[in-house]
Amino acid sequence: MKFIKMTDLDLRGKRVFIRADLNVPVKDGVVTSDARIVASMPTIEFALKAGAKVMVTSHLGRPEEGVYSEENSLKPVADVMSKLLGQPVRLVKNWLAPNAPADSLGTDEGQLILLENCRFNVGEKKNNDELAKKYAALCDIFVMDAFGTAHRAEASTHGIAKFAPVACAGILLTEELDALSKALLAPARPFVAIVGGSKVSTKLTVLESLSDKVDQLVVGGGIANTFLKADGHEVGKSLYENDLVDTARKLMQKMAERGACVPIAKDVVVGKQFDANEPAVKKSADDVAADEMIFDIGEKSAAELVDIIMKAGTVVWNGPVGVFEFDQFGAGTKTIANAIAETKAFTLAGGGDTIAAIQKYDIYDKVSYISTAGGAFLEFLEGKTLPAVAILEERATQ
Repeated sequence: MKFIKMTDLDLRGKRVFIRADLNVPVKDGVVTSDARIVASMPTIEFALKAGAKVMVTSHLGRPEEGVYSEENSLKPVADVMSKLLGQPVRLVKNWLAPNAPADSLGTDEGQLILLENCRFNVGEKKNNDELAKKYAALCDIFVMDAFGTAHRAEASTHGIAKFAPVACAGILLTEELDALSKALLAPARPFVAIVGGSKVSTKLTVLESLSDKVDQLVVGGGIANTFLKADGHEVGKSLYENDLVDTARKLMQKMAERGACVPIAKDVVVGKQFDANEPAVKKSADDVAADEMIFDIGEKSAAELVDIIMKAGTVVWNGPVGVFEFDQFGAGTKTIANAIAETKAFTLAGGGDTIAAIQKYDIYDKVSYISTAGGAFLEFLEGKTLPAVAILEERATQ
C-alpha cells in the first residue's frame, strides 16, 4: 500500500483538515469511553506541533442529515480534547457557512478547532461531490485518520480526498494498516484466527476468507455452536443457525484438506436461561441436554486453545468465545485473553466486544496492536478494498 503520510509533509502554516474517528459513547452529555479520542490525539498533536492550523471533524451517532441534535453533538468530545491538550478546544457549529471560522481558521499557527458532527451536513453519507468540494476548499492538506470509517465512501472520508490539494494518511490510520498488513499479508506462522460472535451469517465472509489463510480457525460464541452441530454434536436450545450447518461442515473439510483445522470444543459450560444469575454447569460437549444452552467453552477446550495460542506466530482476535459479560460464563474468554497477553506471537485484536473483554481482563498493554475499528477491521479481514484507503493510494500516484 502506497500513500502519502502526514508525517512526511511540511505542515507549517498550512490549513490541515483531519477526519478523525471520535464516534464515542456519550451518556448525559459525558463521554463514557475516551479510547477513540485518545487514539486520535497523536495525529492532532503532531499537526499542532508542526505549526499547522488544524481543524478536526468526525461523525457521532446516526443523526438525521440537515437536522442539528444535541444528543449527537461533538461538544462532549471537545471537553475531553480540551483536557487532553490542556487548552480550550472551540467547537464550530455552522462550519460551512460563508465566513465561518473554519473558512479562514484565523491566522495563528498551532491553532485547533473542532468542526461539529459532519453527519449533520446534507450529502455526507451519499458522498456528495458538491459537499466534498466545500470541505476541500477549507484546507491545504486533508488527513484521513478515521480507520473505523475507511470502509465507507462518504464526503468526509472519500469525497474530500478526491478534491483536496493534498490527501494523506494520519498516524493512526498508518499504524492500523501497517498492523493489519503485517498480520494478514505476511503472517508469521502458525497463523491463528479467533472469531467469536453470535451468528455465522454476520461473519460468514470473514470465516471463508480466513479459512484460506490460517492454520487454525478458532470459533467461539454462537458461531461455535453451529460448528459443533456440523461436527455431529447436539446443542440443545443453544443459539445456532441450522441453515448454515452444511456451510460450516464444508469450511471444516476445506481446511482439513490443506492440513489446517477448526478446533471443536470437547467440553462446554451450559445454563437453561440467559440470565446474570443462571448457575453454570460444566459438562462434556456430548452431553448437552435438550433444554440447555451453551454459554462458554469448558476448561479442557480452553487449555487446548491456550496451547494453540502459545505456539502461534500470529494471532488475530475478533470476538469473545462465551457470554463473558456474566462472570460464570467468562472463564473461556478470560483464559484466551491471558494467553494472548503471554504469547510471543504478534497479536492483533479488534471489534467492540473484543475491546470490552481486553479491558475487563486488563490486558490492554499486552496485545501487539488493538484496532479501534469494527466494520473496517472485519472488511480488511475479508480482503475487501477500503474506499477511503484506495482514494489515498490513487492520490499518491497523481
